[in-house]
Amino acid sequence: MEIKGSVAVITGGGNGIGEAVAKYLSQNGAKIAIVDMAQDNIDRVVKDIKDAGGEAIGVQANVTSEADTAKFIKAAVEAFGKINIVVPCAGIIRDGTMLALDKETGKVSRKLGLDKWQAVIDTNLTGTFLTLRDTAEAMVNGGWPGLLVTISPVNKVGQVGQINYSSAKVADALMPKIIIGEFHMRGIRNIRCVGIAPGYTATPMLTGMNQDALKAIVADVHIGRLVEPTEIARLIGHCVENEAINATTLEITGGLCYPKGIAK
Repeated sequence: MEIKGSVAVITGGGNGIGEAVAKYLSQNGAKIAIVDMAQDNIDRVVKDIKDAGGEAIGVQANVTSEADTAKFIKAAVEAFGKINIVVPCAGIIRDGTMLALDKETGKVSRKLGLDKWQAVIDTNLTGTFLTLRDTAEAMVNGGWPGLLVTISPVNKVGQVGQINYSSAKVADALMPKIIIGEFHMRGIRNIRCVGIAPGYTATPMLTGMNQDALKAIVADVHIGRLVEPTEIARLIGHCVENEAINATTLEITGGLCYPKGIAK
């Protein structure tokens, strides 16, 4: 499938990886629908794309809402006539260990709140599911070829202090195999699904953190630096154009290793 002339829907497209993907696809000829919660970010990215000669619209929406999902799909189709590429980048973190102990008594002093668990599952898992389900429905009914992309960072292997986030992301990583198995069974041949699993990425959240902590993170990366969002965007672009990449999750980590040097 060609990037040029395609239409891409990017949730969480107002910053970070989503922004980089949107701008890269636009630079290569795609029309872009930016979906985000923050209107200021939407306006900035849409303006950047238009100023660079691209075509884009923005829709403020909550990916956990079926009504909002229908709204941004309708907006994309009304603006550009079809949908071909879908990248759900919307996500949140609410870190914490499942249990915390009192140092003196050794008894449980705090539990991970259900609100922190549910918020992450709702956005990172249910939001991804709704976006993929309903854009795929539009693609099938419209007869449009397409690529669905899940974003499942390598924390899917299990990150201490992120039981909610890791649980959501390991499920996201399984989606391409399940979805394509179902599409194969139903005779849906023109829509693919691929997962992308980034390592530590140079988003504002990471680059703005305590620099000593950042140095410790980079020490475990074989190439000695963070992954750039544009590198992730280029990989997604490659997946769009190489139709043999399907029903799998690809890691892009720079060679993330355990402290003793064994690749994760």
